[in-house]
Amino acid sequence: MAPTTSTTLTLALGDALAVAVMELRGFNSEDFLKFHHGGKLGAQLARVSDLMHDGDALPLIGADMPMSDVLITMTSKGFGIAATTSEDGRLNGVITDGDLRRNMGNLMAMNAGQIANPSPVTVTPDLFAAQALALLNDRKISALMVVDNQEKPVGVLQIHDLLRAGVA
Repeated sequence: MAPTTSTTLTLALGDALAVAVMELRGFNSEDFLKFHHGGKLGAQLARVSDLMHDGDALPLIGADMPMSDVLITMTSKGFGIAATTSEDGRLNGVITDGDLRRNMGNLMAMNAGQIANPSPVTVTPDLFAAQALALLNDRKISALMVVDNQEKPVGVLQIHDLLRAGVA
């Protein structure tokens, strides 16, 4: 017989006041991320740049690299992907584990440029990680190359990185 309506109304009023103050102050998702970066909501607001692998971890190769060296690079980097770059450093193709399997018949007689996908799926570092995850799921792929505004590779992002960060 205890009154419960008053507590429920107080909670609703408190929530309404909090939302009104957030709107008045212009509090947005970027502000939320600064103050509450942990947890599910913080993970949803993470950017690709927060989770990607960069620097020496990148599996970059030349288009003329023999497949024996491509296999070594892909194995040592451990992402299941290798990116071919042009002389000016722009991304011009990607080789995945699937590409290797599709070309097994004559694989060792080829070079990287002959089997690389010339129009791979890429993302930019400022994209929300949740959007990258949706892209990976939609395209049924497990890794993405991250490129800057000049199409130069700056990172690689694997679905496992997103799952570990709690984006999914």
